[in-house]
Amino acid sequence: MSDLLQALLLGIIEGLTEFLPVSSTGHLLIAEHWLGERSEFFNVAIQAGAILAAVVVFWPRLFAMARGLGIASERDYLFKLVTAFLITAVGGFLAKHFGVNLPESVVPVALALIIGGAAILVIEKVVADRPLSDVVTWKVAIWVGACQILAAVFPGTSRSAATIFAAMLAGLTLRAAATEFAFLVGIPTMFAATGYELLKLRGGGAPHEDWPAFLVAFVVSAVVAFIAVKWLLRYVQTHTFTVFAWYRIVAGVALLLIAR
Repeated sequence: MSDLLQALLLGIIEGLTEFLPVSSTGHLLIAEHWLGERSEFFNVAIQAGAILAAVVVFWPRLFAMARGLGIASERDYLFKLVTAFLITAVGGFLAKHFGVNLPESVVPVALALIIGGAAILVIEKVVADRPLSDVVTWKVAIWVGACQILAAVFPGTSRSAATIFAAMLAGLTLRAAATEFAFLVGIPTMFAATGYELLKLRGGGAPHEDWPAFLVAFVVSAVVAFIAVKWLLRYVQTHTFTVFAWYRIVAGVALLLIAR
């Protein structure tokens, strides 16, 4: 398989899975077992493409918050976003400081996919009888920030899944509102993670890249992520997350069988 085609496939995988509750890190680890391992610079760059897509999708909302700082409700929402991000940033820094690294084998990813899928099914049942709420409380912000750390430590967890369902369990039961808050928190979080990885790679990693393949992966990741985010925001207005739970369980079991 040509390097360009591999880059195309990896860009599609990153774009599809970065914001869907199925784990982009886990899917990229699995894909690179078959398509060949890529540099950290490459992986960081295609994640940056997905971040760019999220910024474009949420630009009207981001602009409204920036322009509405004089409005108490907008200011309150922004402070809660910042709080969730800071909790994640501190937790992520401590994890790195104490040497917590992502495993490179398929089995932990498969187990995380299965456990996460089962958790989604349970959470959907728990919140089904609760009244719908679109109010972002401080409890929601704290839980979203704390649970976002899980995705940085356990590949297969999914950052979007951890944050969306943390928000729902904490009282933000309207799925569209929980998804929006989770994605908005994800923008500075992924920017920070990408910037950190680029700083680590400073002086090495990039010079030996296949730049045409690199550019293809970046653009494809951005375009596919844009479509995926727009689709999911519409989907959750009338559907539960159950389909993603069953996908995770089936994918995880299949991976365990393949890894045997």
